[in-house]
Amino acid sequence: MGKTFEVGAEPRDDQGKGASRRLRHSGKVPAILYGGKGEASNLTLNHLSLLTMIDDERFYSTIISVKVNGKAEQAIVKDVQMHPAKTQVLHVDLQRVLADHPIRIHLPIHFVNAATSPGVKVQGGIVSHLKSDVEIVCLPKDLPEALTVDMGNMSLNETIFLKDIPLPAGVTIPELAKGRDIPVVSIHSPRAEEAEPVAAEAAVAAATAVPAAAGADAKKEGAAPAAAADAKKEGAKKEGTKK
Repeated sequence: MGKTFEVGAEPRDDQGKGASRRLRHSGKVPAILYGGKGEASNLTLNHLSLLTMIDDERFYSTIISVKVNGKAEQAIVKDVQMHPAKTQVLHVDLQRVLADHPIRIHLPIHFVNAATSPGVKVQGGIVSHLKSDVEIVCLPKDLPEALTVDMGNMSLNETIFLKDIPLPAGVTIPELAKGRDIPVVSIHSPRAEEAEPVAAEAAVAAATAVPAAAGADAKKEGAAPAAAADAKKEGAKKEGTKK
């Protein structure tokens, strides 16, 4: 394991929206610690301390130490609720970790060697990242910080799927157990992106051409009776002159 995180916490008794608002105004963050063999505990965390951790992706994919009244408990971060308009943490969900119980956690996917792959360097392809993280199951001792996907041998129009991700010993992907082998990253031609607008323009042109042609035909049909009427008038004039 690499970097470890330690979060200081205090127990709290007050609950409800009003109590949570007062905590936030005082620079605190309401949190809950649940799971394992203990009861759920309502906690208070320091907001400034949290802000130094939440931008690090490892905070969400490693086992952290939560110290409550001097006693440390191992946990993983299950959810961090942020204010929609401000850099403010509103609530944190923490789940206890037991050494002999598997944990489910989302790990980031690190893509390497994309720029030197044949599909990009030689064939001029574009990389499309279809997933940035994946949920895994493992015992706490087997938890990696991230999963790595090596794109160094990828060619144009090739795709890497979930089953292609190398997994450390003891780590499994639940999606694969359900038969869902979804794409993770691909390299495709930039021309593929241009095809849609061109097709759309052709469709618009075709749609506008049909009414125009129909209008032209209608104009021709209308012109025929008019020409016949003019010829009839001309014939009547000639008859009158003869008389």
